[in-house]
Amino acid sequence: MNGVLKRYLSADGSVVCSVLDGTGMIAEMERIHKTSAVCTAALGRLSMAASLIGYGLKNPDDSVTVRIEGGGPAGVLLAVADYHGNVKSYLDEPVIELPLNSAGKLDVAGAVGTDGTLFVIKDMGLKEPYSGQTALVSGEIAEDVTQYFAESEQIPSACGLGVLVSPDLTVKCAGGYLIQLLPFAPETAIAQLEQNLASITSVTALLEEGLTADDIAKKLMNGLDAELLDESEPAYRCDCSRERTERMLRSLDDNTLREMAEEMPEIEVCCHFCGAKYVFTPEEVSAMRRKPDTAGNTPDS
Repeated sequence: MNGVLKRYLSADGSVVCSVLDGTGMIAEMERIHKTSAVCTAALGRLSMAASLIGYGLKNPDDSVTVRIEGGGPAGVLLAVADYHGNVKSYLDEPVIELPLNSAGKLDVAGAVGTDGTLFVIKDMGLKEPYSGQTALVSGEIAEDVTQYFAESEQIPSACGLGVLVSPDLTVKCAGGYLIQLLPFAPETAIAQLEQNLASITSVTALLEEGLTADDIAKKLMNGLDAELLDESEPAYRCDCSRERTERMLRSLDDNTLREMAEEMPEIEVCCHFCGAKYVFTPEEVSAMRRKPDTAGNTPDS
């Protein structure tokens, strides 16, 4: 269920283009979250956006979190991606039904909302993560990502994202691209890109026609003498584990841990990203306490 992610660089080094065939990874996302069609399209687009942004990070331990709070019925959407483009994601409401939009397509903007904010948080191993945010411009996600890079990071960009959902709610195809210009990009390159982008209808239409990520990248970079820079096979991949869940529980204050141990016959923690469940006994949770409670009782007393 891996995707195919290709990154191309123009001959003069001024244009970088990443193209993702994310059909497999978004199909896995739909399988896990059992999303309705419009939610599959919305969360799928955000997941691929995070994957494309993550692939642009510098170091193997870097990660990026992309979150949208748009005020729509889908609630908050969140996706986390790593340096290889692997992604995990979730949304508050996985099943909502909306009429098709005026173009006869899934109403992603209606699900996401248009009165809100796009947040991008990059954890690059520094003391504090880099955080940027911009107001939503459309709720369609690709346009919002483009606007984010222009406003928050001052990088002229073009982003396209699409998810085609079959009548049985499975993912027929999904893909996206992210093109970014370096400050020294000549006007001739910009004009060529604009011409190339105008000739492309949608990523899903190209994938439906049988084009590969390579084929799409070559269309986008036509006339720029682009060469393949690198590639990856990202997947929908959650890195949760019992050990990570235990560390999360240990971060809670002692009173909360004591109350959980006293009031619950077992403590079950469910991962939002993949649905995995981790069960702890009251004794295990009680042993995570480090300080005496208000009555002076320690975990061992």
